Formats: sequence, C-alpha cells, structure tokens
Amino acid sequence: MFARLGRGVVRHPLITIGLWLLAAVALVALAPELKTKSDQAEFLPDKYEAVQAAKLSEREFPSADKETSPAMVVIKRTDGGALQPADGQKIQQLAQALQAKQIPGVKGVQAMPPQPGAKVGLVVAGLPSDFRDAKAMEQAKKAVKTMRTESTAQLRGSPLAAKVGGDMASTVDNEESDKKTMAMIGIATIVLIVVLLGIIFRAPLAALLPILVVSLVSMVSGAVTAIIGNAFGLSFDESFNEIIVVVLYGIGTDYILFLLFRYRERLRMGEDKKTAMITSVERVGEAIASAAGAVIVAFLVLLLAAFKAFGGLGPQLAIAVGVMLITSLTLVPALVSLLGPAIFWPSKAWKKEPKPGLWAKIGNGVGRRPAVAALASGVVLVGLAGAALGFKADYDFNASAPQNTEAAQAMKDFRGSFPAGALTPTEVYVKSGQPLDKGTLASYGQKLQQAPGIGQVQPPQVSKSGTVAMYKVALKENPSSNESISLVKGPLRDYVKKEAPQGTQVLVGGMTAIWADINEVNNRDLSVILPVAVALIGLILALLLRALVAPIYLVVAVLLGFAATLGATVLLFQGIEGRPGLMFQLPIILYLFVLAIGTDYNILMIARLREEAREGHDPRRGAALGIMHAGPTVAAAGVILAGTFAVLVLSPQSMLAQMGFGVAIGILLSTFVMSTFFVPAITALLGHKAWWPGHSDAPRQVPPHGGADPVQDRFAKTGS
Repeated sequence: MFARLGRGVVRHPLITIGLWLLAAVALVALAPELKTKSDQAEFLPDKYEAVQAAKLSEREFPSADKETSPAMVVIKRTDGGALQPADGQKIQQLAQALQAKQIPGVKGVQAMPPQPGAKVGLVVAGLPSDFRDAKAMEQAKKAVKTMRTESTAQLRGSPLAAKVGGDMASTVDNEESDKKTMAMIGIATIVLIVVLLGIIFRAPLAALLPILVVSLVSMVSGAVTAIIGNAFGLSFDESFNEIIVVVLYGIGTDYILFLLFRYRERLRMGEDKKTAMITSVERVGEAIASAAGAVIVAFLVLLLAAFKAFGGLGPQLAIAVGVMLITSLTLVPALVSLLGPAIFWPSKAWKKEPKPGLWAKIGNGVGRRPAVAALASGVVLVGLAGAALGFKADYDFNASAPQNTEAAQAMKDFRGSFPAGALTPTEVYVKSGQPLDKGTLASYGQKLQQAPGIGQVQPPQVSKSGTVAMYKVALKENPSSNESISLVKGPLRDYVKKEAPQGTQVLVGGMTAIWADINEVNNRDLSVILPVAVALIGLILALLLRALVAPIYLVVAVLLGFAATLGATVLLFQGIEGRPGLMFQLPIILYLFVLAIGTDYNILMIARLREEAREGHDPRRGAALGIMHAGPTVAAAGVILAGTFAVLVLSPQSMLAQMGFGVAIGILLSTFVMSTFFVPAITALLGHKAWWPGHSDAPRQVPPHGGADPVQDRFAKTGS
C-alpha cells in the first residue's frame, strides 16, 4: 500500500501539492468558528451533586449573583500599618465614587467596613461572569481597567494604595501574560527546531521545511476541528490551545525527520531522487502510519472521559495528528521529490556514508550484553517510577497563574486578612416539598456553624417559592486546596446531610464542590482510559508486528516510562520546588503523551530491528545494527520533540510549566532509555520468540558474505 502511495505522490508531485492546497483553502474558508469554554463546571456530567446544585440555583434563584463575579478593590496603607478611622472614611468615599461613575457592567459597589486593627480594607463590586456572552466579557474587562484607573485617581495624595483582584481581574492580567507567553513559546519553538535541524542536516531548506508544513497543517487542522466539533457538539477547553500547537510542531517535525533520514540513506546507496523517495515512503510509511495510529487511538480514548474537557481535547489532538499524518505521506514526499538532493543544500555530507561513531558503539554494547542493558535501563525506569507514589493533585488555578500580576497580589493581600473561603463560598442548598420554616432554617444555620472546616455562615437566602434555602459558607482553608476539596467531598457533605431538617434534601455546591466532583470523575477517567488505551495500542502493535510477544513488552515499557515520567515530575515540582501538588489534569495528559509518543519511537526502533532480522542477521547483531541505523533518527526526533515541549517551561503558568517538563522528560526517557536500550535489549534476548506466533522476522533476502552486509558488518564491528 505504501509503495503504491509513494509512487503515486512522487510521480505526480504537482497534482498532489495542488490538491492538498485546494483542500486546505476550502476547509479554512468553510470552517465555522472554533467554540471553546473556560468554565470547568461546564465539563462535568449532570449526575454530579455540584452540577445539580447549580441547576437548582438557576431555577430557584434567578436573580442571584450566578452571572456576576465580585471585583475586589483591596486597599492597604503604603506604610504597611493598621488602617485608621480616616482611612475607613476614605475607603467609603472610594466606593461612593465608583458607584457614581456608573461604570458599564459594574453592579452594587459596596465598602466593607474594616475591623479595628485591620491592615486591609475592601470595596466589592459585581461584574458580569457569563463566559458565553462575549459582549458582557469585554464589558467586564474594560470595567476592571476603569476601576483600577479610578481607584488610583481617588486615592492619590492619601496614604492608601489599591489593587483590583477577583476572577475577572485575573482574566485581564492573565490574557496579557498568555499573549506574551504564546508569542515567546512560538518564537522559541521555531528557533529551536530550525537550529537543531540546521545542526543535523546543515541545510536551510531541510530546517525550514517542518516550519512551513506545520504552519499550514495548523490552519487546516483547526478548520477540521471546528467543522467536526460543530457537527458533533464537542466542547473544547481554551486552556489547551497551546498544547495543540506544540504537539503539531513536535510530531510534525518527527514524521518529516523519519522521511528525511531514510531519504538521505537511500540517496547514499545510489538511488535517484524519485526512487529514493518512493522507497522511503514504502519503508517508513508503515512505521509513521502505525505511530500516528497509536497516537490517534490514544487521544480518541479520551472520548470515554466523563470529564468533558478531556473528551474535547482527545478529538482535537487526534484530528491534528491525523492531518499531519496525511500531510507527511503526501505533501512532504511531493515537495522533497521535486527538490531532490537540493533539500540538503549546501551541505555535501549527505553524499558520504557516516563514519562509525557513538551509535555504532552503543549498538555493539547492547548487542554484546543485552541482559546488562535491559537491567540497567529497567533500574532507571523503576527508580523514577517509585517517586510517582508521592503524587498529589492540585486544583488551585490561582496558584498556577503568574503571581506577579496586580490581581494575584491583590488576592494575596485579601487572603492574609479575610477567611480563606470568603471570596469563593461553598453553597449549601436545603430543598423541601413545602415552604421552609424560619425557625428551622435558623436552627440549621447554627448547626452549619459547627460543621467541620467552616469559618463563617451567612444568613440563608430563601427562594420565592419558599421551598429552597441557600446558605453561603466560607471555608477556613483555601477553597481550592486539597484539604478543602477532601473536606467538601467527604466530611462536610456527610455532616450537612446528616443534620438536615427532617423531610428536606440537601445539596452542596460552589466551586470547591465542583473541584471535589472533578476529583472523583478524574479518578474514574484514569481507571477507564488507561487500560483501554493500553489495550488498543497493544492491538495496533500486534497488527503491525504480526506478533503477540513483542507488543506485550513494548506496552510494559511505555507504562513503565509513564510512571517514571510522573515520578520525575513529582521529584522536581513537589520535592525540589516544594509545591503542594501537581495540576490535576497532568497524569492523564502525561500518560497519553508518553504512551503515544513513546510508542512512536518504539515502533520506529522495533520496525528497524525486524528489518535487520529480515536481512538475515541474528538477534544480537540485528539489535546492534538496528540501534546504529535507527538510533540517530530516534535521537534527533526525540531531542526536537522534547525541546518543543520543554519550551513550555518558560511559561509563567505553573500548569504549562509542569506539562512542558513532564512531557519533555518523558520523551527523553522514551528516546534514550526505552528505545535505545530497553526495547533492543529485550528483543535481542528473546530472539525469534519476540515475534511469536508469527514469522515476521523471517529472512526475506539474505545478503552475501555469509549472511552479513559487508558495510553494515564493518560498522557493527567498530569499537568491539
């Protein structure tokens, strides 16, 4: 199949390029806008209690502050001292001035009288918070900027200074940070790819080809994602947009590298430019398609996730990789076949067979002592995997965001003087079939004050029907902390239901309750997604290799690689940096990337090992030659892909930094531990048994000179 594809593309390159561009223009022109969400609650299934509480609130409290978010003007003395009576008057005047300004979108400006000896004063205003209403969001962002300007003007000349915080203020500040971060990541990624490919090939065209191709693919995959998402009603999380770009650059460069390395190898053997590309597509096409298939399947398994943010991320990534796969086997071979050896200009190194070097020595070492190589690489993976047992999930997005913004500093001052959960109260709803009695509600409010972890309970709001009451309670701890989430998930929910008035139903809602339910659904998704992804990737490997034994140890290798990756990330961020935990999405994201991409490199290596076996080499020599030939390709691809993800470490957002480091270290482990040592060593030890029950390693063309290729044999003996 791949031979026919290669012949069709290479013999008709202009038609191939024209059809590709025509399809790209049509898709981009016809695609609707890509719809994204940012509210994590919208990704939870309806069966969870926090979602049921939110729906009850929407129905019974239509005039409540569900569509508003508090903007907090946090005021302190510039000398750091306690607020004086005159300062309290000034804070009241500020609230009146903001109210009189009639800033569009701002509702109910109110000053909170500072307690005696307090160092922080507070002015609270309501802002629109419905992220589905673009016009309201723009109005809210402008309101934050106006409040900042007006607060500064009103306090000028006084010993007071103000900072505006809250969710919308964080959105304003983080948008600016995100734009700068994306620009920085984009530039750094492009520079990294160009520099590394320039070093590898010493050819500007080869270095720029992935940038050109991936830029085109990015537009097309975005259009296809929008079309499919609109057709099937998929929800996409806008916080994952950066990942899509990085994945495309990394995987796209990998696939192009696989082709260019094999193309260069065929040119060195004396084949003309078209024959060399046809052979390259034939030889590497199966490995690329299988690798991409494993990645696509792993990502599509996310459709099984109950947490719909992952359900949207899976198809988004799968579509991007699918478009890149088609491009790698059509557009790229067509372009390279037109350019021919000029793709490597001005370097002439492509004409010369490389001298035996590091990869020949590594191959010889593994071939001679496969048991030692397997044991040493296994110890590294198991050692790092042990640290994964210390993983803790972190749900605090505020802590993940940049901490040098005005909003972050305002919230730090606020939390230093007010109950940690005052800004994001937990909501307790009491529902009855009959109007609720005031005395009963007062009594229940007193019981809530005694609930574990509660700092403050506000008087209940009663619905118009009188059958539903809502209590807002402030938790003592940070509402996004693991302690608060565990509290709401268990003891608090148990307590409020146990003490509920007779004949009533109690629901716990609010942001902490949402995180508690996300914690539960996330654990459920891990238990479903992980085994299904493993089984499907194992099936792909079995079909590719026509064997059962090799897929088993390949899957074991990537599972071990995932655990080692998570362990290394835990050691850095929880151990060295001392963070309370890693972002809750990280295990699933690392699992899928390491599983899928680790399988990529294992496929490339195992396909080469099988190719060497088919040439008549015994298992140990096949391992040595496989590492010698495939090692440079895997290493170059791994370093570039790891580098593209490592660029995310530059992000001020802790979540992206953790993801960037985790995926990068996972790719490096896949490249230089699994694919280079562990997999070839196990394959050499098992020999023909690795391909049981099939015979896909059976020799197809035995080279002369006693079953050994003289050129390969010369390389294999170097350094022995």
